[in-house]
Amino acid sequence: MKNILIYSILCFIAVLPVSAQKFYKDAINITNASLWQQGESLYINMQIDMRNLKVSNDRTLTLTPVLAGPNNNVALPEIVINGRRRQKAYLRAMALDKTTNMEIPYNTEEVLTYTQIVPYESWMENAHLDLEENLCGCGGHQEVLTQEMIMNGVSTEAKRLAALRPTSSFIQPKAEVVKARSEQYEAHLDFPVGKSVILPDFMNNQTELRNIREMFNKIQNDKKLTVTGVYIDGFASPEGPLKLNEQLSKSRAEALKKYLSTQEQIPTKLYNVSFGGENWEGLVQALEISNLKEKTEFLHIIRNTSDIALRKEEIKRVGGGIPYRTMLKELYPALRKVNCRIDYTIANFKVDEGKEIIKTQPQYLSLNEMYLVANSYPKGSDDFISVFDIAVRMYPNDEVANLNAAAVALSKKDLTDARKYLDKSNKQTAEYANNNGVYNLLSGNTAQAISEFTKAAQNGNEDARHNLAEIEKVMNMKRE
Repeated sequence: MKNILIYSILCFIAVLPVSAQKFYKDAINITNASLWQQGESLYINMQIDMRNLKVSNDRTLTLTPVLAGPNNNVALPEIVINGRRRQKAYLRAMALDKTTNMEIPYNTEEVLTYTQIVPYESWMENAHLDLEENLCGCGGHQEVLTQEMIMNGVSTEAKRLAALRPTSSFIQPKAEVVKARSEQYEAHLDFPVGKSVILPDFMNNQTELRNIREMFNKIQNDKKLTVTGVYIDGFASPEGPLKLNEQLSKSRAEALKKYLSTQEQIPTKLYNVSFGGENWEGLVQALEISNLKEKTEFLHIIRNTSDIALRKEEIKRVGGGIPYRTMLKELYPALRKVNCRIDYTIANFKVDEGKEIIKTQPQYLSLNEMYLVANSYPKGSDDFISVFDIAVRMYPNDEVANLNAAAVALSKKDLTDARKYLDKSNKQTAEYANNNGVYNLLSGNTAQAISEFTKAAQNGNEDARHNLAEIEKVMNMKRE
């Protein structure tokens, strides 16, 4: 006969409580059932109220808790309730049989706190707890009434860790004293050979000039912006004498300055003109993406011949000069360009202003202004999250923007985006270590998460200290 477990100590009814369930003709109530894994042990706990139970004089009711899985079953110590006459016979048998290890059955006038500890095995993660009810009578009569489920689901350390909501860290970006920005346009103006006068109706000049004017007008007409400088840099294609090309690149830049100063309302003193001379860098880039068979030979000459005049002669001789003539026609025109850049400053905005501007002109806000706007909303709200998503789109290579975007992604348990943003963050900060710890915890790598949190905590990160404390609660959580 199995030993009968009878515990009078109070035990902690942990997570996964089950409201009162009725068993055996609704005469037995089971409450506060739990299956709790801690370390290498599984704790089974429940309270069994049998005060309404009546067992016939000659009958014995045996209740056997069973831990059941898809391919495994473990029968736990049973509880025996005897009828009045069966109880007397039981006591006589116990008195006569000195070798039998028998215990007094459960007294139904009390509420039993049933606790059992068994070695934990991996299959138990998805196990459920059943109650097998057997009723026996005189003459060896036995009737198996039923096996009913008490509860389903084991609270494992892994599940409890996964249920944690670790705290991610944010960094407040530094405020910009002056919000300096710039817009640049690469104008491919067409000039007659050897000329530097801008002819608006010549070839594609009308379109190019219109694009430049639109850039100027957008900035000039926005009262939030103040122009601080206009920079024009001219280039020439590398055919013909070097000195002539240098002069052409300069005079073409001056021509654009003259044209713009008469068209736009920007003071002449804000213009800065320079010349880049022959556009060899542009030629290299054009060759690298071209389909010319001789491009490798051309690139070798450009990169290994420092004498410009000799370089031009060698280029002309490749393939008898035919490839060079192709370059003159297909690649060289785009090298005769003028770069135009407008520098400007943006006004600073208060939070209420920023909340409106971010909807239509987010590029006007600094990262610090976006951070303040985000934190004017409840943390974790849709508006809070949206601002940090906008920030990383506006500043895709900024380490702080990426760190904060990673924190938002982690709050949504979006591990793919979180990893992408973390990889573009400053890995030397305590905030990165904490957020990397959150990433590892959500990925199921608890040991690495603890290591990262510890590193961050040692560097003063309060979020990491909180996360470590939460993990410790789970790892050391005992059933009282």
